[in-house]
Amino acid sequence: MDITLVVLAAGIGSRYGAGIKQLARVGPSGEIIMDYSVHDAIRAGFSRVIFIIRRDIYDDFREVVGDRLEAKFRALGVKWDYAFQELGDAPAGRTRPWGTGQAVLACKDLLSGPFAVVNADDYYGKSAYKAAYEFLSASDPTDPYRFGMAGFVLKNTLSDAGEVTRGLCSVDETGRLTDIVETRHIMKTPEGAAVNGPDGLRPLDGDGLVSMNMWMLTPAFVSKLDEGFERFRETMADPMKDEYLLPDIVGRMVRSGLAHVQVLPSQDRWFGITHHDDRNVVEAAFRELVARGEYPRDLFSDI
Repeated sequence: MDITLVVLAAGIGSRYGAGIKQLARVGPSGEIIMDYSVHDAIRAGFSRVIFIIRRDIYDDFREVVGDRLEAKFRALGVKWDYAFQELGDAPAGRTRPWGTGQAVLACKDLLSGPFAVVNADDYYGKSAYKAAYEFLSASDPTDPYRFGMAGFVLKNTLSDAGEVTRGLCSVDETGRLTDIVETRHIMKTPEGAAVNGPDGLRPLDGDGLVSMNMWMLTPAFVSKLDEGFERFRETMADPMKDEYLLPDIVGRMVRSGLAHVQVLPSQDRWFGITHHDDRNVVEAAFRELVARGEYPRDLFSDI
């Protein structure tokens, strides 16, 4: 059975400014964050990769990512596919994609077994992929709504360059997710973290767990995604901006009792490109990882 990695690479990246942030070269040999994600996933045991992109970045994606990685995949016996996130019959004037939930729907016909979902512009660390693979390898077909989520420590996921959005998690004593709230305008403060709201700063627990959109899911989840998308479109408040987001969808399934989500805690330091000024930080982080021997300079030479 293939354990599949689904890479969400269709986001517009409006906060990043000029350029396509998922394709920014940040490694010492010109690698992008996605290269490290794919490398870590294959080393952990994943045997298939699906890239979800937009049609308008397909040529750029193939030039920067696809042609190079496809050669690695062939040599390593890894399968791959592309899927396209489309606006479809969106209301006139809408240009924003429908969100991460609808992005996963773009590959529904390609998924027949357990899979992990990750953002293309987030570095999650090696241990998260190992934990994800072990979790998915133990999937039980008789329990199709048993999901997993990588939980990162909030203070390890903040940007010095500006505000971020995180899924704030509540977890019970057994490590199961009891609630998740997608929260915008989170910023780093001298005390740790806070939400920058209309009434000022509201402190947050910097040691609390957050979702960085690294999920372990099953085909049963995709069926629920499909059912829920039409309901979302019928009830959305702002047809120009509202998004169908994985944390919201999973949260509703948990609160209703349909799904249970095991949180897999990670102490790894997250980094990624949300704001343009994040790029220098990410480049320095990868230089340090390579210098410490965490990754070879020829990235896939250790597989």
